[in-house]
Amino acid sequence: MRRLPPLAAVRAFEAAARHENFTQAAAELGMTQAAISYQIRLLEERLGVPLFRRERRRVVLTDAGRRLAAVAGRAFDALDGAFAAIRAEDEGMLTITTSYTFANTWFAWRLGAFQLANPEMAVRLLTDDSLADFAGEEVDVGVRTGLGEWPGLAADLLFRVNFTPMCSPAFLAEHGGTLRPEQLLELPRIGPDDPWWETWLKDAGVAVPEQQAPRGIRLGYQAHEGAAAMAGQGIAMLTPFFWRNDLAEGRLVRPFAQLSTRGWGYWLVYAEHRRLVPKIRRFRDWLLAEVARDLAALEAS
Repeated sequence: MRRLPPLAAVRAFEAAARHENFTQAAAELGMTQAAISYQIRLLEERLGVPLFRRERRRVVLTDAGRRLAAVAGRAFDALDGAFAAIRAEDEGMLTITTSYTFANTWFAWRLGAFQLANPEMAVRLLTDDSLADFAGEEVDVGVRTGLGEWPGLAADLLFRVNFTPMCSPAFLAEHGGTLRPEQLLELPRIGPDDPWWETWLKDAGVAVPEQQAPRGIRLGYQAHEGAAAMAGQGIAMLTPFFWRNDLAEGRLVRPFAQLSTRGWGYWLVYAEHRRLVPKIRRFRDWLLAEVARDLAALEAS
């Protein structure tokens, strides 16, 4: 068991010994001169020897004080180096966790721009639809979908999730060039058991049969469903934000202007106590700007 004196007293002594001036030590540590004197007096009482001699308007280290100052200085230098190494290691790697859909439909295409803007930082992307444990896992930030309420996490809204049916131009032409919402009950749907279908159809005024077994293929991820829609395999319920480029370049079309939502959004999340960590702040600012730019382009299209 270590029998060390209070760290606050040792810290005050080390600063005062380095400057041989209580006033300068107090300024460095953000303390008052009286507080520095008090901490050093506690240390002297603990050791049973004086560490400073008071001479007129200055203090001078005693022999015991000089020996202790050398050891304390090396110890604080070692601690400072260890903490600096940890900080540098932490700043050198940004670990991001997000869902498969967000990663593959939008994020992975843009992450390289952040890496180029921050060449000193390695970026690791973890794709998993389960929620990361920020307390127990080595994760810096995440992108989650939900209502934005996760205890212990700060959450910045990226965008609200909305959805509408999309298909390939060839699929639309094959079915007459225009569609009515009620026709969707009979057409091959991609991901037909997705609850978004029922929400969108009800918003469009279509009565959805309760016992109907919907036709279509089940792929599980919006990234797969969008790719299948572009291949002409059916009509998919997709989020326009993720498919803006495919819509603009004609690989997908929106047969209906109607957008529906269930109130959820995509959020950038990180541990509340790490809000001011530089690499997290840099990534947050970059991601919010990227999303805002694409949202503006989508609204203008």
